[in-house]
Amino acid sequence: MSDTFVVEAELRSDEGKGASRRLRRLEAKVPAIIYGGENAPVSLSLIRKDFEKHLETEAFYSAVLEIAYDGKKEKAILKALQRHPAKDYPMHADFFRVEANKALKVSISLHYINEESCVGVKLGGGRIQHTLNEIEVSALPADLPEFIEVDMADVDLGDVIHLSDLTLPSGVTSTALALGGDRDMAVAAVLAPKGVKGDSDEDTAEAAGDETGEEDAAES
Repeated sequence: MSDTFVVEAELRSDEGKGASRRLRRLEAKVPAIIYGGENAPVSLSLIRKDFEKHLETEAFYSAVLEIAYDGKKEKAILKALQRHPAKDYPMHADFFRVEANKALKVSISLHYINEESCVGVKLGGGRIQHTLNEIEVSALPADLPEFIEVDMADVDLGDVIHLSDLTLPSGVTSTALALGGDRDMAVAAVLAPKGVKGDSDEDTAEAAGDETGEEDAAES
């Protein structure tokens, strides 16, 4: 990770739903907690406008953060974020402590590149379908990538990209593939142009959808 995010926090003594509501409404702060490792959980509060600024950066969601409070800093990842259902502002944040020698499971965003020069689009007139926008990986904190690229340049009409086709950084593994080859779900596909019949469009889309559906069923 190239960015280091420092999240300034304060110790929070008042707990419970009522205290959290007052914190959000009267002080424009976000209740939070940091937990994990050998230390006890600690209740915190964050200045909402500063925290929202961090949330605008994609890398923040998968980075190892420094949570600064009470004169010290602890390394952690953002484990869970609760937002207001209508207004979307942050209502509560969970931070999980990390240790340098222990692997983490984190969802990493997929960045699709070379879509304009994709063979199936440029020569075949197809359209790209994204089945996944992020994947879960396992890696040591120092090896966590900011994002994973999906290169569409050489993908032809009717082709499906799977997890096993992705190039992961050194030290990073797919948690799905670690469970077996039957978890090799579809990531993206190039579908035939609308109105063109054949096995490149509906069959390809159905195949990609079926694989995703099978994965969901296996996890349920």
